[in-house]
Amino acid sequence: RLDGVTGVQTCALPILADPTFTYSYFTEQLQTQQKAGIMQMFPWFGKIEARTDAAAAGAKAAGKRYEAARLELLAQVKDAFYEYAYLGSAIRIARANVELMQHFEEVARAKYVTATATHPDIIRAQIEVAELQDELIAWERLRAPTVARNNAALNRPADAPLPWPQDEPGGAEQVDRAELIAALRERNPQLQAAAFDVERLGREADLAKRDYYPDVGVGVEWMDMAGGMADGDDDVSLGIQLNLPIRRRSYRASEQQARAAARRARYEREQLANNLVSRAERMLYEFEDSGRKLKLYGDVLVPKAEELVGASEAAYIAGTIDFLSLINAQRMLLQYQLQQKRAYADRMQRLAELESLAGMELPKREVPKAVN
Repeated sequence: RLDGVTGVQTCALPILADPTFTYSYFTEQLQTQQKAGIMQMFPWFGKIEARTDAAAAGAKAAGKRYEAARLELLAQVKDAFYEYAYLGSAIRIARANVELMQHFEEVARAKYVTATATHPDIIRAQIEVAELQDELIAWERLRAPTVARNNAALNRPADAPLPWPQDEPGGAEQVDRAELIAALRERNPQLQAAAFDVERLGREADLAKRDYYPDVGVGVEWMDMAGGMADGDDDVSLGIQLNLPIRRRSYRASEQQARAAARRARYEREQLANNLVSRAERMLYEFEDSGRKLKLYGDVLVPKAEELVGASEAAYIAGTIDFLSLINAQRMLLQYQLQQKRAYADRMQRLAELESLAGMELPKREVPKAVN
């Protein structure tokens, strides 16, 4: 059947074993006799409850593993999306820098005409333009495999068109560590599945303990007396059947094995929790580190690099610096712009992993601004 909450297909175990039907027919001393009977076995007290609880816990564990796979897939989709967004930003930045360097080449040509610049300045500008154009081509050719990765995550054809994402500012929010760890321990579907495994194995251990007790069978038998006897009558009888659990050592070994499996499952769940918390701590560090870099590039380095490029161009036109200093300023601006976009993509990818570990969308707080 299909579980209405998790969407996982589960199989309901029968409460009782199938009944047994018997039939026999024979003739003895001109008397024909036939018998038919039906017998139903009933487990000892507590066996049905233990078996049912174990099956229910197993179904819940399967549902939580489905939820974990769904969250992992969602994190992969977000990871591919932000990588595609970074690629789009990198292409826009590369195009802008090609245009900027072409403008510097025109400035060098104008100064050369007025004999205030040398011919090597024009050659350096042309080399720089060629290198930037080559980088731009490399970025643009990366679009096809990146689109294919996104389409694969979305279960779409690899060549399906995918528009560029909008360049959204942001990424300054913070995640509270205590809330993250608490959500992970309470809502992580992998941990919940492991907890249901512990419950299932515990119930299976209880079931193994009850193997020491017999199962009870209740049945009815019908006998038909016919043939040479004129006064043949039909007889109906009730019967009880017990299995004899005499293999005590085997039952004891099965019980010990079941309890050992339950203990191992508890230890594995504790180890899983420790591993997930360790992974969350690492992801949180990378999330916060990329946020720090994003603020540094956005508030300081990129604006200062833009200011440096403008000042260097004016100084080059005035003849107070050489053309190589202007190129270095432009290269610095390109590097900082790309690193700013890389920091944003890394931050959002780590956030997607954190939410996958927490099993929920994490509450985020704005970074408090410093008071002057």
